[in-house]
Amino acid sequence: MERTIDLRSDTVTKPTPAMREAMARAEVGDDVYGEDPTVNRLQALSADMLGKEAALFTSSGTQSNLLAVMSHCERGDEYIVGQMAHTYRYEGGGAAVFGSIQPQPLDLREDGTLDLREVARAIKPNDFHFARTRLLCLENTQGGNVLPLDYIEEAAALARDHDLSTHLDGARVFNAAVKLGVPVRTIAQPFHTVSFCLSKGLGAPVGSILVGAKELIDKARRWRKVLGGGMRQAGILAAAGIVALTDHVDRLAEDHANAARLAQGLAEIEELGINPEKVQTNMVFFSLEKNRFAALQHDLRNQGILISGRDKVRLVTHLDVTKDDVERVVRAFKEHFRHKPSVSGR
Repeated sequence: MERTIDLRSDTVTKPTPAMREAMARAEVGDDVYGEDPTVNRLQALSADMLGKEAALFTSSGTQSNLLAVMSHCERGDEYIVGQMAHTYRYEGGGAAVFGSIQPQPLDLREDGTLDLREVARAIKPNDFHFARTRLLCLENTQGGNVLPLDYIEEAAALARDHDLSTHLDGARVFNAAVKLGVPVRTIAQPFHTVSFCLSKGLGAPVGSILVGAKELIDKARRWRKVLGGGMRQAGILAAAGIVALTDHVDRLAEDHANAARLAQGLAEIEELGINPEKVQTNMVFFSLEKNRFAALQHDLRNQGILISGRDKVRLVTHLDVTKDDVERVVRAFKEHFRHKPSVSGR
């Protein structure tokens, strides 16, 4: 039986043999006391790679982003964020629930950016009738799109002009850096804090990192404890993160190449309407009517290929997806649509 190909997300990767060995050999201590040497090495490495003073190991990207928003803002403050951004739409409303911090969502443009003129208009006057606008949150990548460096600089300049802090949800910021061909610190530099995931394209089993100035990271560490995020001998997990950062960054280009191959192959299927030129990193998107998607999903699952979707279907390549896997997926898609009548043809 052929092995399963899982395209639902790059969170589904299994730890590599090198990660498992590093985890088994990890030197550990109590991280709540700051005494886990492997966690400390991971945090130092992360801060150095992104050009920040300090870093904090967290259990998830959701927690890391929440810690950032709560460290920048107080009760009654507001953060500006994209309508489809994770820090607003997909993280359970944590800033409002736990921090009493109001989100001000704005529509994202097709390229994943916020219109900075709309951002400026959304900033509240200094008047007790309004929540205090304190923070601008961006996301990179957003729907697989990489934010242009000049746009990031413009957004940071706008924030400075209005005395706002800036946070980057950089869950896949290393994908963005590889796509742009720049060190990740170049992307991180304009932001006060950056969160990135070890457990997505970088392939670690658990964890995210928040980086920023030491004062902010100290505040985030306190909030992590309040939220129940203090971990003890976490070096076992951090060891995999060190392998991810030292061995798995450059190889993200392979995932991008596989996504491009996948898009090229699926673009031949008229019903999917895929434009390969829009694929920038490791994600391919298409839309299908709900019943047609359900049939496709069922057919592919029977062939050992897993996909998922909501408003759009997202196919994600990662370190457990090979070039041969992509060819197998394209064949399965084409076979499905070859034998399924189109909705308009019924």
